[in-house]
Amino acid sequence: MLLGIEALIKDRPELIEGKRAGLLAHAASVDAAGRHTLDRLANDGGATIAALFGPEHGFATKAEDMEAVESHAYAASNVPVHSLYGKDLDSLKPTPEMLKGIDALIVDLQDIGSRYYTYIWTTALCMEACAEAKKPIVVCDRPNPIGGELVEGPGIDEGYQSFVGLFPIPVRHGMTIGEIVQLMNDQGGMGCDLSVVPMQGWRRDMRWAEAGLPWVNPSPNMRSYTAALLYPGMCLVEATNISEGRGTDTPFEVAGAPYMDTDELMEAFNALSLPGVSAAPTSFIPTRQKWANRLCHGVRFVVSDEKGFRPYLAGLAFIWLCHRLYRGKGFEWRNDPYEFVTNRPAIDLLTGSSAFREAIDGLSLDTIEVLAKTPYELIEMRRSALLY
Repeated sequence: MLLGIEALIKDRPELIEGKRAGLLAHAASVDAAGRHTLDRLANDGGATIAALFGPEHGFATKAEDMEAVESHAYAASNVPVHSLYGKDLDSLKPTPEMLKGIDALIVDLQDIGSRYYTYIWTTALCMEACAEAKKPIVVCDRPNPIGGELVEGPGIDEGYQSFVGLFPIPVRHGMTIGEIVQLMNDQGGMGCDLSVVPMQGWRRDMRWAEAGLPWVNPSPNMRSYTAALLYPGMCLVEATNISEGRGTDTPFEVAGAPYMDTDELMEAFNALSLPGVSAAPTSFIPTRQKWANRLCHGVRFVVSDEKGFRPYLAGLAFIWLCHRLYRGKGFEWRNDPYEFVTNRPAIDLLTGSSAFREAIDGLSLDTIEVLAKTPYELIEMRRSALLY
């Protein structure tokens, strides 16, 4: 299998040869041999890398979630590293000054298959900026680690767009980053001079292990394929005061809080008989963020059937269950700003509307299953952009 960056160098050199290029990348921008895209371009690409761009977590992928990153100079070459995740909304989009010294922008980012993951939206804002500056953008495609077949969850209602969802795609979108940017350019009227370089040899039914690539954390808390598989559902825990395991070795694989009862929560979750997943008992002490240095009682999620597992359904059901068991006993929604938005609760931004939060008291598992489905029109829109 060839990644998009490898196919660019091998088969599409005319897109970058002789150009002063910018590169939007991060620590997971590596090939099957572990060589970073910056090194591949410098040694084999025929372009001069005139500027680097870092998404959320930074070019070096060391910053925590929602932590502002300063622009700086790249130590090895003194090339500027422009941060696209600063202290406000304006910092998320390249400025004309950042693009002034380049002829084209190359993007090579590892997405993980969930609408909340911000790298696709950084790319979208780069497309807007490049369209305005009349600069071409080249997006090198990479695998969707959790596969390209299964789709789950709704789109985004008008007024609920944010940096965890700027365009209406399903929560578990089942697409590659190249397919998503092509969809946005075609159907969002962006008018970007976009070239998507597809992979060679990737199939939609492939999981990460089959792609033969090393796992390099694409963000500090995305530490395994299992975490990526759970993320479309367990990222919802961020919208509550329950710890999603940040500050432990297994973020998104565990969830808990001091006010919970492990046995009660485990038994109630397992009684739902959700497809492909069960809960096992655990306790943990986060070293940072929610409940730092406090003993949290909770569960560890065990995926027994990857193809049958529906992470978004499991995440909605888990939040609903915690609300039912611990409302008035410690459970709270997150109300502080989330991805620079101050007028919408985090749960509404993640689910794409207020429907789940407003109806939670009267929900049943059957109605949650309805909320977890993807509307037909989104399925059809997605199908129109598939490259593989």
